[in-house]
Amino acid sequence: MGHQLVRSVMTTDVVTIDPDAHFTDIVRTLRSARISAVPVAAADGRILGVVSEADLLRKEAHADEACRAPARRLFGGRGTADKSRAEVARDLMTSPAVTIRADGTVVDAARLMERRGVKRLPVVDADGRLEGVVSRCDLLRVFLRGDREIRDEIVGDVLRRALWINPATVSVTVDAGRVHLAGSLETRSLVPLVVRLCRAVDGVVGVTHDLRYDYDDTRVRPGSRGPRGITDIWMARL
Repeated sequence: MGHQLVRSVMTTDVVTIDPDAHFTDIVRTLRSARISAVPVAAADGRILGVVSEADLLRKEAHADEACRAPARRLFGGRGTADKSRAEVARDLMTSPAVTIRADGTVVDAARLMERRGVKRLPVVDADGRLEGVVSRCDLLRVFLRGDREIRDEIVGDVLRRALWINPATVSVTVDAGRVHLAGSLETRSLVPLVVRLCRAVDGVVGVTHDLRYDYDDTRVRPGSRGPRGITDIWMARL
């Protein structure tokens, strides 16, 4: 069981700009490509940074501070207003760029986007050269997986291979990404585990269940000779 990789959802036809691209050319590029950010690439394909709409809007947001910038520089430091005066990509871009490798998972990409507050990630190789771009929209493609594909992964990877559960004992139905489980499991501790692993399958929107169990292994007292818990069962099968 595993999540889809970034390479399976990324866009490979990527628009880039030169470090010396002028402000107005960058705006035209964003508009014509209908994107909100563009990677800045060196001649050898290495990603130097990213220019976003937010970077460009600094010029408008701090336009009224331009007259105060000389006085601020007199006392040292380079403020946001100074960057708002930039005119070429190398001075406008956010660097270093937040990137990801193609063999990262869609979950890795989603977490990185959330943590760093970005909407897309340049996908680079080991040398930092651009291979593609993955956006939030690209990551949402996992929710377009067919119900049959999702069910097959739950039955084959979650039940049979991950948990060693006979699929004949659990009914799995999937409707528009919503999974419903019914049937009987060996122990009570398996119920939340099965549900949690099903929720982690790419494309699953939600999980409901009517699962029963043969034995409540969560109530076994130390030293009792009752049936073993799920952890003991797994260890015995290894």
